[in-house]
Amino acid sequence: MDLLAHLEAYAATADEASFSRAADRLGIAQPLLSRRIKTLEEHFGGLLFDRSRRQIATTELGVQLLPYARDVLDRAQRLRQVARSARRSRAHAVGVPADCAPAALARALRAGTEHGVTLGMHELPPAERVSGLTDGSLACALVRAAPEQASLRLPLGLASAPGPGDADGGSSRRAVHLEELRPRRGRAAGPAGPPPLLLLTEDRVPCFEDRLARAAARAGLPGSRIRPAGPAATALAETLAGRALLVCPEPFARQHGAHWAPLADRSLHRGYDVRAAPGRNGTGDPPAWLAAQLASAVGAVPARGGGPEPGPGGEDLPARLAACG
Repeated sequence: MDLLAHLEAYAATADEASFSRAADRLGIAQPLLSRRIKTLEEHFGGLLFDRSRRQIATTELGVQLLPYARDVLDRAQRLRQVARSARRSRAHAVGVPADCAPAALARALRAGTEHGVTLGMHELPPAERVSGLTDGSLACALVRAAPEQASLRLPLGLASAPGPGDADGGSSRRAVHLEELRPRRGRAAGPAGPPPLLLLTEDRVPCFEDRLARAAARAGLPGSRIRPAGPAATALAETLAGRALLVCPEPFARQHGAHWAPLADRSLHRGYDVRAAPGRNGTGDPPAWLAAQLASAVGAVPARGGGPEPGPGGEDLPARLAACG
């Protein structure tokens, strides 16, 4: 027996002194309301309403039980209200990369407040963002994907020490080809050899590392020059000291005063999708306003926005070649 539904039928009938009016008030058919009243009477072992008169009247038992029925209904209503308030006030955990700009994350938090949602930002590595969506510890996350399949694209490039006239960092729009990183014949590479290419934790994912390794092999760069960056602060220190080149997006390089130039191979750029945990909002898709804020926080743009035009037939030829190895 659905006790609350039966008690609602009981209280509405006592208020209206009519089965038909009580059924209309609850939006149910009169026969269903009558069955619920009869079930309650069987459960309590006595009649709740006197049906012998033209207008039904509440019996002595019905009058005695009515305050307790109303109390149960009131408590159930308060319980529902508390649950709704708790859902609205509960922080929705959002997984983001560690190199998001703090000001952009602040804008995302304010947008959540405007939409009645409390967001909690969690900086996590790519694999932990995916597992967080699976186990439900995250409500939403930016997830890495191959750039030609992703909805968002973030150009990657090489950060290096700023030049003499570039004290505060800067950017070059001339794209860098990996072939240019090979030591030139007849030019000394320095006592420590050619500078290594350092990869941040965010780029230690198969869809990027495998492609970079293949692209480096085609360009004649030894695999030993590609290394994990370790802590971001240490990698930045080595980069600014001129001892390494850091693979990173432009906002990250500019934020720390490094010079930056984009990689020419678009298949080596980052691809992102904004995903919600299954069943969080009924569709598994994040709200459009949240997806837009997270894209802004990471500095990504729609995959077809900007950059070189695709090749013949609308295809991104470098990305297809890299995907095929």
